[in-house]
Amino acid sequence: MTQPVTQHSAGAPAGYTLRFPDSWWQLDLDPGTRDASIRRRIESEVEQAPQLSRAQVDALIRTTRRIAREAHAQGALRASGMLRILRAGSGPVVLSATTVVLRISVPEDESEDLADLVMAAGMQLGTAAEGTGLPPGEVELVDLPHVGAVGRISRIEDVDHHGKPVPTAVRHTLIPVPNSRDYLVLASSTPNVDLADQFYDVFDAIAESFRFEDPAGPAGAADPAAKAAGGGPMGEADKGK
Repeated sequence: MTQPVTQHSAGAPAGYTLRFPDSWWQLDLDPGTRDASIRRRIESEVEQAPQLSRAQVDALIRTTRRIAREAHAQGALRASGMLRILRAGSGPVVLSATTVVLRISVPEDESEDLADLVMAAGMQLGTAAEGTGLPPGEVELVDLPHVGAVGRISRIEDVDHHGKPVPTAVRHTLIPVPNSRDYLVLASSTPNVDLADQFYDVFDAIAESFRFEDPAGPAGAADPAAKAAGGGPMGEADKGK
Protein backbone atom coordinates (compact mmCIF):
# COMPACT_ATOMS: atom_id res chain seq x y z
CA MET A 1 0.00 0.00 0.00
CA THR A 2 1.30 3.40 -0.87
CA GLN A 3 2.52 5.39 2.11
CA PRO A 4 2.66 9.19 2.45
CA VAL A 5 5.90 10.86 1.45
CA THR A 6 6.20 12.32 4.95
CA GLN A 7 4.23 11.83 8.11
CA HIS A 8 3.66 15.54 8.61
CA SER A 9 3.19 17.14 5.18
CA ALA A 10 -0.35 17.26 3.84
CA GLY A 11 -0.58 17.34 0.05
CA ALA A 12 2.80 15.68 -0.58
CA PRO A 13 2.78 13.04 -3.34
CA ALA A 14 2.46 9.45 -2.19
CA GLY A 15 4.76 7.64 -4.61
CA TYR A 16 7.03 7.87 -7.57
CA THR A 17 7.92 6.06 -10.78
CA LEU A 18 11.45 5.56 -12.02
CA ARG A 19 12.50 3.57 -15.06
CA PHE A 20 15.78 1.72 -15.50
CA PRO A 21 17.39 0.12 -18.56
CA ASP A 22 16.46 -3.53 -19.05
CA SER A 23 19.98 -4.60 -18.07
CA TRP A 24 19.58 -3.16 -14.55
CA TRP A 25 18.24 -5.15 -11.60
CA GLN A 26 16.92 -4.25 -8.18
CA LEU A 27 19.14 -5.03 -5.21
CA ASP A 28 17.61 -6.92 -2.32
CA LEU A 29 18.02 -4.68 0.75
CA ASP A 30 16.42 -7.03 3.29
CA PRO A 31 19.13 -8.00 5.84
CA GLY A 32 17.60 -11.46 6.13
CA THR A 33 17.86 -12.33 2.44
CA ARG A 34 20.20 -9.91 0.71
CA ASP A 35 23.48 -11.84 1.03
CA ALA A 36 22.14 -14.99 -0.58
CA SER A 37 20.06 -13.03 -3.10
CA ILE A 38 23.03 -10.93 -4.23
CA ARG A 39 25.29 -13.97 -4.54
CA ARG A 40 22.72 -15.72 -6.75
CA ARG A 41 22.34 -12.66 -8.92
CA ILE A 42 26.06 -12.05 -9.38
CA GLU A 43 26.71 -15.73 -10.10
CA SER A 44 23.97 -15.59 -12.73
CA GLU A 45 25.38 -12.42 -14.29
CA VAL A 46 28.88 -13.89 -14.63
CA GLU A 47 27.84 -17.29 -15.99
CA GLN A 48 28.62 -16.09 -19.50
CA ALA A 49 32.00 -14.67 -18.42
CA PRO A 50 34.11 -17.69 -17.46
CA GLN A 51 37.24 -15.58 -17.95
CA LEU A 52 36.59 -14.00 -14.53
CA SER A 53 38.52 -15.65 -11.72
CA ARG A 54 36.83 -16.90 -8.57
CA ALA A 55 38.54 -14.10 -6.65
CA GLN A 56 37.11 -11.48 -9.04
CA VAL A 57 33.59 -12.90 -8.72
CA ASP A 58 33.84 -12.96 -4.93
CA ALA A 59 35.06 -9.35 -4.98
CA LEU A 60 31.99 -8.33 -7.02
CA ILE A 61 29.73 -10.10 -4.54
CA ARG A 62 31.37 -8.38 -1.57
CA THR A 63 31.17 -4.96 -3.22
CA THR A 64 27.49 -5.38 -4.12
CA ARG A 65 26.66 -6.60 -0.63
CA ARG A 66 28.41 -3.56 0.83
CA ILE A 67 26.36 -1.24 -1.39
CA ALA A 68 23.13 -2.95 -0.34
CA ARG A 69 24.12 -2.89 3.33
CA GLU A 70 24.96 0.81 3.25
CA ALA A 71 21.80 1.63 1.29
CA HIS A 72 19.67 -0.16 3.90
CA ALA A 73 21.48 1.62 6.74
CA GLN A 74 20.67 4.95 5.07
CA GLY A 75 16.99 4.05 4.80
CA ALA A 76 17.08 3.80 1.00
CA LEU A 77 13.74 3.49 -0.77
CA ARG A 78 15.38 1.26 -3.35
CA ALA A 79 18.72 0.41 -4.93
CA SER A 80 19.35 -0.82 -8.45
CA GLY A 81 22.48 -1.87 -10.27
CA MET A 82 23.98 -3.19 -13.46
CA LEU A 83 26.90 -5.49 -14.20
CA ARG A 84 28.42 -6.28 -17.57
CA ILE A 85 31.59 -8.16 -18.39
CA LEU A 86 33.30 -7.39 -21.70
CA ARG A 87 36.01 -9.43 -23.35
CA ALA A 88 39.24 -7.56 -24.01
CA GLY A 89 42.70 -8.51 -25.20
CA SER A 90 44.27 -7.76 -21.83
CA GLY A 91 41.56 -9.59 -19.88
CA PRO A 92 37.91 -9.09 -18.93
CA VAL A 93 36.59 -5.56 -18.40
CA VAL A 94 33.94 -5.25 -15.70
CA LEU A 95 31.39 -2.45 -16.06
CA SER A 96 29.19 -1.73 -13.06
CA ALA A 97 27.01 1.03 -11.65
CA THR A 98 24.35 1.57 -8.99
CA THR A 99 21.56 4.04 -8.29
CA VAL A 100 20.19 4.37 -4.77
CA VAL A 101 17.00 6.35 -4.01
CA LEU A 102 17.21 8.18 -0.68
CA ARG A 103 14.85 10.52 1.12
CA ILE A 104 16.24 13.39 3.18
CA SER A 105 14.49 16.03 5.27
CA VAL A 106 15.88 19.55 5.63
CA PRO A 107 15.99 20.64 9.31
CA GLU A 108 13.54 23.35 10.29
CA ASP A 109 16.35 25.79 11.10
CA GLU A 110 17.88 25.48 7.60
CA SER A 111 16.70 26.75 4.23
CA GLU A 112 15.02 24.11 2.08
CA ASP A 113 15.39 26.26 -1.04
CA LEU A 114 16.91 24.23 -3.88
CA ALA A 115 19.33 26.96 -4.97
CA ASP A 116 20.62 27.34 -1.39
CA LEU A 117 21.20 23.60 -1.07
CA VAL A 118 23.03 23.42 -4.37
CA MET A 119 25.23 26.39 -3.45
CA ALA A 120 26.09 24.83 -0.09
CA ALA A 121 26.90 21.53 -1.82
CA GLY A 122 29.25 23.34 -4.20
CA MET A 123 31.15 24.89 -1.31
CA GLN A 124 31.44 21.51 0.42
CA LEU A 125 32.74 19.89 -2.76
CA GLY A 126 35.47 22.46 -3.13
CA THR A 127 36.55 22.04 0.48
CA ALA A 128 36.47 18.23 0.33
CA ALA A 129 38.60 18.15 -2.82
CA GLU A 130 41.41 20.27 -1.38
CA GLY A 131 44.64 18.33 -1.13
CA THR A 132 43.20 15.12 -2.61
CA GLY A 133 44.38 15.61 -6.18
CA LEU A 134 40.82 14.96 -7.33
CA PRO A 135 38.78 17.50 -9.35
CA PRO A 136 36.47 19.69 -7.24
CA GLY A 137 33.32 18.41 -8.91
CA GLU A 138 30.38 20.32 -10.36
CA VAL A 139 27.00 21.46 -9.10
CA GLU A 140 24.19 22.80 -11.27
CA LEU A 141 20.48 23.39 -11.54
CA VAL A 142 18.77 21.44 -14.33
CA ASP A 143 15.20 20.66 -15.37
CA LEU A 144 13.67 17.21 -15.40
CA PRO A 145 10.77 16.80 -17.85
CA HIS A 146 8.20 15.57 -15.31
CA VAL A 147 9.48 17.40 -12.24
CA GLY A 148 10.98 20.77 -13.11
CA ALA A 149 14.06 22.25 -11.43
CA VAL A 150 16.38 19.86 -9.57
CA GLY A 151 19.93 19.97 -8.31
CA ARG A 152 22.70 17.88 -9.83
CA ILE A 153 26.04 17.17 -8.16
CA SER A 154 28.85 15.37 -10.00
CA ARG A 155 32.28 14.46 -8.69
CA ILE A 156 35.05 11.90 -8.56
CA GLU A 157 35.67 10.64 -5.04
CA ASP A 158 37.72 7.93 -3.36
CA VAL A 159 35.56 5.15 -1.93
CA ASP A 160 37.11 2.86 0.65
CA HIS A 161 37.25 -0.74 -0.56
CA HIS A 162 38.73 -3.04 2.06
CA GLY A 163 41.14 -0.32 3.15
CA LYS A 164 42.06 0.72 -0.38
CA PRO A 165 40.73 3.95 -1.94
CA VAL A 166 38.97 3.33 -5.24
CA PRO A 167 38.21 6.37 -7.49
CA THR A 168 34.47 6.44 -8.17
CA ALA A 169 32.39 8.69 -10.41
CA VAL A 170 29.32 9.96 -8.54
CA ARG A 171 26.25 11.88 -9.73
CA HIS A 172 23.50 12.87 -7.29
CA THR A 173 20.18 14.34 -8.41
CA LEU A 174 18.25 16.28 -5.74
CA ILE A 175 14.48 16.31 -6.37
CA PRO A 176 12.28 18.55 -4.18
CA VAL A 177 9.18 16.80 -2.84
CA PRO A 178 6.21 19.17 -3.28
CA ASN A 179 4.49 20.49 -0.16
CA SER A 180 7.24 19.30 2.18
CA ARG A 181 10.76 19.98 3.39
CA ASP A 182 11.88 16.67 1.90
CA TYR A 183 14.04 15.78 -1.07
CA LEU A 184 14.48 12.54 -2.94
CA VAL A 185 18.10 11.93 -3.91
CA LEU A 186 19.05 9.69 -6.82
CA ALA A 187 22.58 8.72 -5.79
CA SER A 188 24.29 7.09 -8.78
CA SER A 189 27.88 5.90 -9.00
CA THR A 190 30.31 3.78 -11.00
CA PRO A 191 33.92 2.69 -10.42
CA ASN A 192 34.50 2.94 -14.18
CA VAL A 193 35.90 6.46 -13.93
CA ASP A 194 37.34 6.36 -17.46
CA LEU A 195 33.76 6.02 -18.73
CA ALA A 196 32.27 8.58 -16.36
CA ASP A 197 30.70 10.72 -19.09
CA GLN A 198 28.98 7.72 -20.67
CA PHE A 199 27.65 6.57 -17.31
CA TYR A 200 26.52 10.09 -16.48
CA ASP A 201 24.37 9.97 -19.62
CA VAL A 202 22.76 6.76 -18.34
CA PHE A 203 22.23 8.23 -14.87
CA ASP A 204 20.63 11.32 -16.42
CA ALA A 205 18.29 9.17 -18.54
CA ILE A 206 17.15 7.36 -15.39
CA ALA A 207 16.60 10.67 -13.59
CA GLU A 208 14.65 12.07 -16.54
CA SER A 209 12.13 9.20 -16.20
CA PHE A 210 11.28 10.23 -12.63
CA ARG A 211 7.79 11.42 -11.86
CA PHE A 212 5.67 11.76 -8.74
CA GLU A 213 2.41 9.87 -8.35
CA ASP A 214 -0.78 11.29 -6.87
CA PRO A 215 -1.69 10.00 -3.39
CA ALA A 216 -4.70 8.07 -4.74
CA GLY A 217 -6.80 7.51 -7.81
CA PRO A 218 -10.45 8.57 -8.22
CA ALA A 219 -11.66 5.72 -6.01
CA GLY A 220 -9.11 6.44 -3.31
CA ALA A 221 -6.91 3.46 -4.16
CA ALA A 222 -3.17 3.65 -4.44
CA ASP A 223 -1.96 4.11 -8.00
CA PRO A 224 -0.28 0.82 -9.08
CA ALA A 225 1.82 2.60 -11.71
CA ALA A 226 4.66 3.24 -9.26
CA LYS A 227 5.30 -0.44 -8.69
CA ALA A 228 4.84 -1.36 -12.34
CA ALA A 229 7.34 1.27 -13.47
CA GLY A 230 9.96 0.40 -10.91
CA GLY A 231 9.17 3.08 -8.37
CA GLY A 232 7.36 2.78 -5.10
CA PRO A 233 6.09 4.44 -1.95
CA MET A 234 8.09 7.25 -0.44
CA GLY A 235 7.16 6.56 3.16
CA GLU A 236 8.98 3.24 3.45
CA ALA A 237 11.63 1.23 1.64
CA ASP A 238 10.65 -0.81 -1.39
CA LYS A 239 10.65 -4.52 -0.66
CA GLY A 240 12.14 -5.52 -4.03
CA LYS A 241 10.74 -7.26 -7.05
